[in-house]
Amino acid sequence: MSAFQDEIKAITQLREAQSGKWEGINPRHAARMRLQNRFNTGLDIARYTARIMREDMAAYDADSSQYTQSLGCWHGFIGQQKLISIKKHFGSTKGRYLYLSGWMVAALRSEFGPLPDQSMHEKTSVPALIEELYTFLKQADAWELNHLFRDLEEAQQAGNEVKVKELEGKIDNFETHVVPIIADIDAGFGNEEATYLLAKKMIEAGACAIQLENQVSDVKQCGHQDGKVTVPHADFLAKINAVRYAFLELGVNDGIIVARTDSLGAGLTQQIAVTNEPGDLGDQYNSFLDGDEIASASDINNGDVVIKQNGKLVKLKRLASSLYQFRKGSGEDRVVLDCITSLQHGADLLWIETEKPHVGQIASMVNRIREAVPDAKLVYNNSPSFNWTLNFRQQVFDAWQQEGKDVSAYDRADLMSVEYDDSELAAEADRWTRNFQKDASREAGIFHHLITLPTYHTAALSTDNLAKGYFGDEGMLAYVAGVQRREIREGIATVKHQDMAGSNLGDDHKEFFSGEGALKAGGKDNTMGQFG
Repeated sequence: MSAFQDEIKAITQLREAQSGKWEGINPRHAARMRLQNRFNTGLDIARYTARIMREDMAAYDADSSQYTQSLGCWHGFIGQQKLISIKKHFGSTKGRYLYLSGWMVAALRSEFGPLPDQSMHEKTSVPALIEELYTFLKQADAWELNHLFRDLEEAQQAGNEVKVKELEGKIDNFETHVVPIIADIDAGFGNEEATYLLAKKMIEAGACAIQLENQVSDVKQCGHQDGKVTVPHADFLAKINAVRYAFLELGVNDGIIVARTDSLGAGLTQQIAVTNEPGDLGDQYNSFLDGDEIASASDINNGDVVIKQNGKLVKLKRLASSLYQFRKGSGEDRVVLDCITSLQHGADLLWIETEKPHVGQIASMVNRIREAVPDAKLVYNNSPSFNWTLNFRQQVFDAWQQEGKDVSAYDRADLMSVEYDDSELAAEADRWTRNFQKDASREAGIFHHLITLPTYHTAALSTDNLAKGYFGDEGMLAYVAGVQRREIREGIATVKHQDMAGSNLGDDHKEFFSGEGALKAGGKDNTMGQFG
């Protein structure tokens, strides 16, 4: 007996126990609705997806080719369409997640309007987007299953037992569109209590993985902007603990914490770390502070700050902003210390924000981290802030030059130029780009590759293309040829937009609730029938 038939039997027994009061309830219809809604709460989703991530992390540890991927999505519909597309093209969602970008929340979801990525948006908009994404993913389940159930009823009415068995198998083995979300909590939106409270809301909405960065909360910057200010390790570890407590309180015992370090590009700190003895974490943090050695008290001016650093008295360089600066060139060492410290104090995955996509650079840091934590692995931002074309063309140029290959035909500073698009160098750079995720996962410990804000760019690009044609000479043809005809021929389900928005699903529900008296939208006059 199939799982569907089991559900029908169980609900039939419930119905019969009501002594006729549930005569209006059809067990078959109730069973359909149960199977179309696998997750009743966000915590159900968080627990389910945490297990998936843990299994994927173990698979990666055994075989680095088993890396995972995601795209940042700023609206539930965008996330839904991404997962529908993945299932259509690849047959499975395995290894594919969603990323919730704080950048896109700030730029697209704040009630203040578009904002820079500086934690100025409402913190409640983050769990609200998580809930919205999962609402749309659950609706994708209901939408696809509803079509399967309709097909099943047709096959049963036609007496096609082979088709019935096939469809029951598809229903029983249905793969949900619900996948893990790695959710950006920025720097925690305040102190460790504020971080805990927001983390709880995010987990209750369904987040199984929370990404936390080591910047100062109230002066947080985008990872690809200047002026980043980091906090001492003790402050960051308190927030890691806060997120873990939130997971444990809510019963998501295998929730994932992604510890992000911005130290590679952050040259400033707001605080001198507390230190009790030479070599402790505070002392290690302070050892990177820039300053001048002094010989006597006469070298100290009013307002100067002096610390003991590596056994010497050092007058720190403090800026007009009251911030202290780190020694130039210390970023990579600080990254390594940050990562080891985070993993040894409760983090599960790392995020190293870099200024370019360079496998060798990432590997050089990860290899040092793995000397202390052998199974260290990364979530890596394949950022749209990188000029990928120029970066990889310059990397190929440098590699060829080092090999002694003649590169005189190329101007390294101008390799973005269209004149190089058909060149041998450009072709090789595109090959490096195509293989970047595979190579970086093998050589640099990257478990998860994500693009933070790709759908921000795709929305702008597709809208520009449509507007250019529609308001220009193409007129209506711009939409017909550029959008609708492609939807039809490429099998994009949104061509039947009424169906995707839930029209057929709602019709079936109305029939469940009202029987023959249901006023349905999907009759002969519904123009959706033009699309087959």
